[in-house]
Amino acid sequence: MRVLLIGANGYLGRFVADRLLADPAVQLTALGRGDDADVRFDLATGSPGALTRFLDAVHPGVVVNCAGATRGGARELTRHNTVAVATICEALRRSGCGARLVQVGCSSEYGPSQPGSSTAEDAVPRPGGPYGVSKLAATELVLGSGLDAVVLRVFSPAGPGTPAGSPLGRLAEAMRRAMQSGDGELKLGGLGAQRDFIDVRDVARAVHAASLSAAQGVINIGSGRAVRLRDAAAVLARVAGYGGALHELDGPPGPLRSPIGHPRPDPDHAAPVAYPYPDGCGSWQQADVRCARDRLGWRPRINLEESLADIWMEAACRI
Repeated sequence: MRVLLIGANGYLGRFVADRLLADPAVQLTALGRGDDADVRFDLATGSPGALTRFLDAVHPGVVVNCAGATRGGARELTRHNTVAVATICEALRRSGCGARLVQVGCSSEYGPSQPGSSTAEDAVPRPGGPYGVSKLAATELVLGSGLDAVVLRVFSPAGPGTPAGSPLGRLAEAMRRAMQSGDGELKLGGLGAQRDFIDVRDVARAVHAASLSAAQGVINIGSGRAVRLRDAAAVLARVAGYGGALHELDGPPGPLRSPIGHPRPDPDHAAPVAYPYPDGCGSWQQADVRCARDRLGWRPRINLEESLADIWMEAACRI
């Protein structure tokens, strides 16, 4: 089976590439904007016609799209998350390859959830920010394309390679600095958010399973369990061997709450700062993952403690 992987150098794409390369039945071709891609192509600016000619030449059986942007303004997010997917869908419709499309979506498409609830695939999406809107628009393009396609809505990825600017990455970096300087107290803010963390290697397994399956529509990929960020911080302290106290900063609700690892602002000179989870999903998200189990035969295998241990290992080696 020949698989065309788009976004192989991204956070998720690297692990998807590793997983696919481990399957001796897969012939992998990577398409992207970087010099190390097998084929250089910018989905945000390239034409569907040019991509169609490449698809006809390579003739993949599966196209996996892990590409996209998580930060930037609405225009940039739309270009990389929505226009790019429109290009893929149109190229596949024009091509004679008949490839199956596996689109990697995200839980931000759902928006805020009721605390205590599990979000199933039939929930009405109400994204709370431009990122979620751009990804939801991409999902709708895929679902309305008439292609053999599935969208994997990935919840909060964790594990090796976690970006330093992500909430868990910032936690690890703040702890590393505290241990390096011998601080006996680590002050953290904004730890009330609860998210469904899923290891990137489990995400890669889900993409592999989706590539081989006939499942269509939307499928959630998560652990099925929401974890409060302050609890994740406690686990991280344990695996890091940090013996100091974790002090959660108080603060008013809303934009004045301190972000992770930053000192509390002077109340007389308080400036708005970003939430630790600026994903538009509020205080709670938890996936209903029964569909992934039933339709893909997939279950998460890696627990959060192992994911956090790998995050810490990388942070501890950072100079």
